[in-house]
Amino acid sequence: MKVHPAPKKRNIALRYDVASVISEATALACRQKKLRRLPHIFAKVLELPFRADADVSVVETADCFRFVVDTDDGIGGDVRAHTVEIYPGVTKIVVRGNDVVDLSVDELELDLWRFRLPEATVPERASAVYSEGELVVTVPKDANFDVSDGEDGGVWGEGNGGIGAGRFVLVL
Repeated sequence: MKVHPAPKKRNIALRYDVASVISEATALACRQKKLRRLPHIFAKVLELPFRADADVSVVETADCFRFVVDTDDGIGGDVRAHTVEIYPGVTKIVVRGNDVVDLSVDELELDLWRFRLPEATVPERASAVYSEGELVVTVPKDANFDVSDGEDGGVWGEGNGGIGAGRFVLVL
């Protein structure tokens, strides 16, 4: 049996200047880019009481979005679309049956079907109807909404950094 000798006691304390470490951290924080907040991401969301992999037909017309789901579940004959403001500027439309007592309207449930709604929609006027095994949710659009109000036209519009590429060109 081999026995190793005990190491001699060593002083491993390091000497450093605390002020220089703090100034390095401050300099590093100033060099990093600040992340810009994207308030439009998930500003308006529709949440249906089905699993995330449910088959939902989404139809967009000039005046509304229509979501149709065929289901055998007993949602109930009386369903409503509740508008919940999660955070100032962030709105969620939750569809629930009135006969079901559900106190978790404000809570986050992970495995539900969700759809990000565009800015032109009006969640406060959303409606839900359940008849003959089919749930139809209608989210109207604002008739007076203009895409150019604060938008720069995106990549294909005129506000693309002044490069003058307002047309789609296909190169083969």
